[in-house]
Amino acid sequence: MRTFLILTFAVFAFAAETSAPKFTSSGALVLPSNYREWIFLSAGSGMNYGASAARENPPFENVFVTRPSYDAFLKTGQWPDKTTFVLEIRSSETKGSINVGGHYQSGIAGIEAEVKDGGKWTFYGFGATGTEGKPFERTERCYSCHAEHGAVDNTFVQFYPTLIPVARAKGTYKDR
Repeated sequence: MRTFLILTFAVFAFAAETSAPKFTSSGALVLPSNYREWIFLSAGSGMNYGASAARENPPFENVFVTRPSYDAFLKTGQWPDKTTFVLEIRSSETKGSINVGGHYQSGIAGIEAEVKDGGKWTFYGFGATGTEGKPFERTERCYSCHAEHGAVDNTFVQFYPTLIPVARAKGTYKDR
């Protein structure tokens, strides 16, 4: 039994360690190669700040968060320090194979991340193919928009339908 407990602890410690954000010596965020194995929170279409939202084929935005952060949120309704979200932006298509009316996702148009470090959130941009994300300037609109409209701790939980009831039950949800 003791060996089982030690192995279980080692697995959880390894998972927490490998899910923590990694940075280069210049402060760039290293894109986690396994982010598509994280918890998928939601997808949206055309939900960005720019004119692309009004296009005929607006991009899709897929949101992923690390397993340890997700598990902590389920327990507390808050995002712990070192929480990392990845926003994968994909092109939208309408004509292909048998599709005649809907939209479907295609190639990666960009990747962004949001990291909580020391209680402060920072946004990073990777472009479509980058492996290191540079932090966005604090004057970028994402900072003020998330601070003003985020339902829970600077994040858009209002667009993550499985987390809304959790945040409401824990008393951390702000109607926005």
